[in-house]
Amino acid sequence: MVQVAILVAIAIVLGLIFKSEITGFVNKTFESLNSGF
Repeated sequence: MVQVAILVAIAIVLGLIFKSEITGFVNKTFESLNSGF
């Protein structure tokens, strides 16, 4: 059970980190697309 809790905690932390990274990446992509058109 402890191992499962640790894995879940790691997954949540990674998810939060990548969420901000992906959000910034998506925003940059849309900005370049909008300026392209």
